[in-house]
Amino acid sequence: MFKALTSRFLFSALLLTFLFAISAEAQRPRDQPSQDPTANPRNVRPESMNRAYKRWIDEDVAYIITREERRAFMALQTDEERENFIENFWRRRDPNPDTEENEFREEYYERIAYANERFTSGIPGWRTDRGRIYIAWGKPDSIESRPAGGAYERPPWEGGGSTTTYPFEVWFYRHLEGVGDGIEIEFVDPTGTGEYRIARNANEKDAMLHIPNAGQTLGEMLGTENRADRIAGINANTRYMREQDSPFRRLEIITNLQRPPSVRFGDLAAIAGADSGIFDHNPLPFDLRVDFFRQSDDRVIVTFTVQTSNKDLRFVNEGGLETAKLNVFGRITAVSGRRSGIFEDAITTYATREELTEARDRKSVYQKAVALTPGTYRVDVVVRDVETGNRGIVNQGFTVPRYDDKLLSTSSLVLASTLRGTDDRDIGGMFIIGGAKVIPNLEGTYRRGQEVGIYLQVYNARIDQTTLRPAVDVQYVLTRNGKEVHRQAEDWAGLSDSGQRLTLARLLPTANLESGEYEIKVLTKDLVGDQVVENKGKFRIVD
Repeated sequence: MFKALTSRFLFSALLLTFLFAISAEAQRPRDQPSQDPTANPRNVRPESMNRAYKRWIDEDVAYIITREERRAFMALQTDEERENFIENFWRRRDPNPDTEENEFREEYYERIAYANERFTSGIPGWRTDRGRIYIAWGKPDSIESRPAGGAYERPPWEGGGSTTTYPFEVWFYRHLEGVGDGIEIEFVDPTGTGEYRIARNANEKDAMLHIPNAGQTLGEMLGTENRADRIAGINANTRYMREQDSPFRRLEIITNLQRPPSVRFGDLAAIAGADSGIFDHNPLPFDLRVDFFRQSDDRVIVTFTVQTSNKDLRFVNEGGLETAKLNVFGRITAVSGRRSGIFEDAITTYATREELTEARDRKSVYQKAVALTPGTYRVDVVVRDVETGNRGIVNQGFTVPRYDDKLLSTSSLVLASTLRGTDDRDIGGMFIIGGAKVIPNLEGTYRRGQEVGIYLQVYNARIDQTTLRPAVDVQYVLTRNGKEVHRQAEDWAGLSDSGQRLTLARLLPTANLESGEYEIKVLTKDLVGDQVVENKGKFRIVD
C-alpha cells in the first residue's frame, strides 16, 4: 500500500514538473522576425553544376574569363544564377548593345570553330597553342609559314649561318594590349604531327641543333660561340639580338599571352564621359571628324577620324628609330543613353633620326568605321600620349542620316590628303571606303603642288538607258573669295561605278593656284527629276 502511494506521488511530481517546463518555455520571449524579407536567410537549395556549365567554364571561355569572374561563377549555387551570370558575361563584352546580336560572342565562337578546323592534330584545335592564341587574341596581322621546314638562313639576331629547321610558323601582331608592340610568336612542330608549340627561343626550330658541327651559327664557325650554350638555351649572340628575343622578354611575352585580354584603356574609358573639352594641365589637342556612308536601308557606315599634330607628341628612341605612341579610346552613346559601340586602338609613328624634323611637321591620323542605325548619338573620344601622359578629350554629338531608297542623296564630302584605289596591302586596314583608300585632311591645309582629294558617294542616281551612263550631272566648282576660279564636269571615268551607288573620286591639282582660302562645291543634279544636291568643303593652300 505504501509503495503504491509512493509511486503515484512520484509520477504526479514528474508530471507537474514537465507541465511547468512547457509553460515556462511558452512564456519565454522569442526573437521577432525581420520585417524586411531580403534580410532573412536565403532558403536556396544548392544545385550541383551540370556538364553544360562545366564545359562552358572549362572549355568555351577558358581563355578569356578573368580569375575574378571564374571565382564568382564557381560560387553560384543554382542554374538560374549561372544562366544570369553567362548572360551578363557576354553583355559586358558586347561592342554594340544596340543590336540584337552580340558581335563579340559570334566572333569568339567563330574563332573556336576556325581553330578546330585548322589546328586539330590528335587533340582538338582549341587546345593547341595556336588555337589558344587565335581564340584569345584574334587573327594575327601577318603569318610567316614554313609547313615543311627545310633549309633556313638565320637572320643576324639568331646568329646567322645556315641550318635545317622543323616546320614552324611566326605570327606577327602590331599591338596586343597588355603584351606589347611588334609581337612575334613562333610556333614549332618538332614531331611532324602538325601540333605546333610556342617556342621559348629561336633554337627550338633548329633540327640540326644536337648534331655536332652541323647547322653552325657564324659565331660557332668563327669559334667565338659555344654550341653547348645554345643547346642549354644560353644565347651568346647578344650583340645583334633584338630586345624581344632576350630570354626574359620571351618569357614575359609568353606569360602575358596566357592572361585573358581585358579592356585595354580602362582609365581612358573612365574619363571618356567628361564634359570639358580639355581636362588636365597637359592637354593634347586633336581634331575629330565624323562622316556618313550608306550601307543599306537601315545601316550607315559612320567613320570617326582622329588627327593630331606630331609636334605635340614626344618621340623616344626605340631600337634606333624615333617612336611616338598614342592610345585612342572612343565610346558611342545613343540619345537614349544606351551604349552603341566602343573602339580603342594604339597608334605608333616611326621616323629615323634624320627624318625626325620632317616627321614633326606631319600629322598622325587614325580612323574607325562603325555601322549604326539612323538616329542621334554622342561620341566621347580620349587620346593619350603614352610617353608624356598628356591627354585630350572631345565630346561631340552627331545625327546619322536616314537615306531614302528613292530620292537622290549623297554621302559626306571628304577632302582627302590621300586618295587612290586599293590593293592587296590595304585589305583590313583603315581609311578604306568602297574601292578607295581615303585619308581625310582634317586641318584642310595643302601645300602648293599637293593634290586635293575629293571623295563623294551618290545614291539612287538613275541610269540613262540610251547611253547607259548615269542620268546625273555633276559639276565641281572651285571658288576663292566668293569668285569662281575653276569649274569641271564629272566624266564618270576612273573610280566611278554604276548602280545604286556612284563614286566620285577626283584629284584637284594645286600647282597653278595661289595661296589662300578656297571652297569646293560639288553640285549633283538628277537629269530626270531635276533634284539638286549640293556638298561643299573648304581648304587652304600654303607655300
